[in-house]
Amino acid sequence: MAKGYWVSVYPAVSDPEILTAYNELAGPAVRAGGGRVLSRGGRVVAHEAGITQRVVLVEFDSHEQAVAAYESEAYRKALVALPDGFQRDFRIVEGVD
Repeated sequence: MAKGYWVSVYPAVSDPEILTAYNELAGPAVRAGGGRVLSRGGRVVAHEAGITQRVVLVEFDSHEQAVAAYESEAYRKALVALPDGFQRDFRIVEGVD
């Protein structure tokens, strides 16, 4: 079975502290949904039209599990905590077997 991944790219983060409330709710929600954070805001080397700001990669045992975690009540509460006007490019993608 192919794994599922959450891929989040934040085009600009002027103040990382504004993500605190979201992170406090999102971390437990991701773990409860079976997710494992593989990368969170580490070094990025961008090529072509890439963005060097914060990138987060979360792995799940399946694509379906990744979708279910996003749709969970716990993660919905985390989404409410994202600051107004905050931008991110979020995707759920299926891995390769």
